[in-house]
Amino acid sequence: MPVTVAVPKERAPGERRVALVPEVVAKLAKSGVTVQVETGAGTAAFYPDEEYTKAGAQLVPDHAKLLGAADLLLVVQPPSPAEVALLHPGAIVVGFLNPSRNLDTVRQLQSKGLSAFAIELLPRITRAQSMDALSSQASAAGYVATLLAAEACPRFLPMLTTAAGTIRPAKVLILGAGVAGLMAIATAKRLGGVVEAYDVRRAAGEQVRSLGAKFLELAINAEGSGGYARELTPEEKAKEQAMVATALAQADIVITTANVPGRKAPRLIGRELVATMKPGSVIVDLAAESGGNCEATKPGERLVEHGVTIWGPLNLPSQVAFHASQMYARNLQAFLGLLLTADGALVPKFEDEILVASLLVTNGEVRHAPTKELLQAAAA
Repeated sequence: MPVTVAVPKERAPGERRVALVPEVVAKLAKSGVTVQVETGAGTAAFYPDEEYTKAGAQLVPDHAKLLGAADLLLVVQPPSPAEVALLHPGAIVVGFLNPSRNLDTVRQLQSKGLSAFAIELLPRITRAQSMDALSSQASAAGYVATLLAAEACPRFLPMLTTAAGTIRPAKVLILGAGVAGLMAIATAKRLGGVVEAYDVRRAAGEQVRSLGAKFLELAINAEGSGGYARELTPEEKAKEQAMVATALAQADIVITTANVPGRKAPRLIGRELVATMKPGSVIVDLAAESGGNCEATKPGERLVEHGVTIWGPLNLPSQVAFHASQMYARNLQAFLGLLLTADGALVPKFEDEILVASLLVTNGEVRHAPTKELLQAAAA
């Protein structure tokens, strides 16, 4: 029997994205799925209600009614425990669930015997690339971070030859060359900056150079599992700090993107290093939510220390909500290809390796081991 897919209006502060866009709704509707969208769900991302109706969606003005009818609830941000309580038995939640920061929601999912897939837990394998919402949203974050840095920087980024003389291009340093870092590199290059980048993974060097940036070399290979970097040893951290310190003193803009999944963000820039930077230089810290790569970063705030602007912006993909929503919806569409049969019904068992890896909770059992440990620790 075809399922009912529900798309609520996001209620997290500052969240403008929507889980499905009309383009994807139309494709799901053709497969026999009933798609219900809360009235106004796409307005902040510039997808009006009329477009959803044309795509075949049913508009539902009542939030509670929408949740109560949902077989499959698609979200950007995690639902609250109160929202989970409105779901009927057997319902499934799919989206960014951030379980370590939303244990109450996990407990509610568990107590109601519901199933939930955390899209951020997808394995880093070739088959999952089209579903990789972490990467699509990181691309948006890297792009926006560079624009914010350019706006805050008191210098031109490109070289200019004028009647008043030649203006040298700004020096941009990117720390962390994952998806967000690579997008920041590409954007800074387009804006005319001279770009350097560093990453503890040697494999990142080729990607950095392919974008026209200089890769800072250090005799460390910190390649970890799943395409992420492992944590550095104390000796490796000392070498890294020395090299980063030299680059920081010369940079006009610094964008940090280093994160270790499930852990506090690595500290790359101490307050003593901020003091060595040029007055007017800018740090945009994309790891602000997980502790920050800069010691002085305060999540969601823009402050100045030693003449250096330090910005810890939150939820940058929301600032380009139209395209961020489009990419996210396409990621979810690919994921639903594993969760739904050809006639729009739920698969009888969650056996695919991608479903198994991303399954957070099912039938009252927390499947994600780190989340289970956090719940046990909290209950002790």
